[in-house]
Amino acid sequence: MMGRTHDLAAFAALSYMVATQPPQSITLATGITSLLACFVGGLAPDIDQPTADLWRRLPAGSVIGRIFHPFLGGHRYISHSVVGIIFFAWFSKFLLSKIGQVLLVDINIVWAAFMIGFISHLIMDTFTHEGVPWLFPIPFRFGLPPLKMLRIKTGGFLEKSVVFPGLLFLTGYIYYLHYGKFLELLRHYIK
Repeated sequence: MMGRTHDLAAFAALSYMVATQPPQSITLATGITSLLACFVGGLAPDIDQPTADLWRRLPAGSVIGRIFHPFLGGHRYISHSVVGIIFFAWFSKFLLSKIGQVLLVDINIVWAAFMIGFISHLIMDTFTHEGVPWLFPIPFRFGLPPLKMLRIKTGGFLEKSVVFPGLLFLTGYIYYLHYGKFLELLRHYIK
């Protein structure tokens, strides 16, 4: 999937989580930081691809991406697996615990938002031609539907004309169904 599709999928997943299980008490700083963390998490599995959106959005990112690429085994290997989820969960929690002392935000909420974005990325990539090696190092890629010819081509017609608009509709539908909770959250910040 393209970066913008991953961003929208991460936003839809985070919106659903906030709508169904809103945090009891959240500051505006935590909310904004969580939203940014969700977007970063939605792009983080592509850290293994030097041309990924994540690297292009950082200063000197393409150079750093080329350095990291060989150590991660190529695109859609360890960072697109359960092992990658565990590693990124641990590493991001460690990193946020160090940064959180300075940011003054609820690190647990920010970390959860990052992981929601990260896992949404892997789920979306499961629907592409290449699939995802969920059980890395076992060299088998899982994909839905099981027949590769029925899966979505990254950047192809189906992604642009069905998946992306479908995610827009889904996100709007989540906000429509749970508008009361979102209004309550906004009122909390406006006070």
